[in-house]
Amino acid sequence: MPDPWLLWVNTGVLIISSFFFYKVKVAADHKQLEKVKNGLLLIGFLAFTFLVGQLLVWQHLIKLGYYVSSNPANSYFYLFTAVHGLHLMGGLFFWGRTTTKFLKGNYNISKLQQAIELCATYWHFLLLVWLVLFGMMIAW
Repeated sequence: MPDPWLLWVNTGVLIISSFFFYKVKVAADHKQLEKVKNGLLLIGFLAFTFLVGQLLVWQHLIKLGYYVSSNPANSYFYLFTAVHGLHLMGGLFFWGRTTTKFLKGNYNISKLQQAIELCATYWHFLLLVWLVLFGMMIAW
């Protein structure tokens, strides 16, 4: 299976989004609400960018003839990236709940800080999982 350059871009997008989640957590801890708002919106954009990028990678590989049923390596690639995408969508669900409450003003600051910290921890975990998966993919 080829190593599409877009996988490298997607990896960069995840690293950047994880960095911004850290920055949002720090901003929430310092009650810098404008930075929190901008950071949360940027993180959502980057997460959707990653998902679209993954779909584009799949489309590219399918166009080249690398189907799920072609061989076990292809199957694992599609399985691992699909499961990672599903976990990212789960993270987006909680990001969305946190962001919606924040934008509506329907929060208390300590609960907002806690929600952002939990989302950030989950996001960093997703980055770590992706780096392991991506490392395994490029090692083969």
